[in-house]
Amino acid sequence: MGSKRLNYYQAAPQAMKAMLGLEKAASESVLPRSLRELVRIRASQINGCAYCIDMHTSDATKEGESLRRLMAVSAWRETPFFDARERAALLWTETLTLVATCHAPDEIYEQVAAVFSAQELSELTFVIAAINAWNRFGVGFAMQPEQAS
Repeated sequence: MGSKRLNYYQAAPQAMKAMLGLEKAASESVLPRSLRELVRIRASQINGCAYCIDMHTSDATKEGESLRRLMAVSAWRETPFFDARERAALLWTETLTLVATCHAPDEIYEQVAAVFSAQELSELTFVIAAINAWNRFGVGFAMQPEQAS
């Protein structure tokens, strides 16, 4: 796991089983995997989870995502690289990841709901909730990506 802190998988196996169930459900989403990876990367950037940023940029690359787009995720508003659905997903990701300060206002919800079906918006929210939970483990237990060779 790359951390000197406790192994939470071993310390709370029943809770981890539930988290893995949520992750499995998120992986079966109707949303494209590329979109789910962009969301995971953006939330992980906001939360400062180096382990998850490394994991999900690697996963996105394996799925064919371009390095140019990956490098621009944190500046998605300022680039022409993302389509309307990706922009809405990234907006919703930022809003829910920063919910203590953003409070998910109606105008943002309506903007996001305009480009996603009810099922897609619900599944998007589950993906965002799951990565935010994983980020708490990654940051809280000081998870580190493996050293580059």
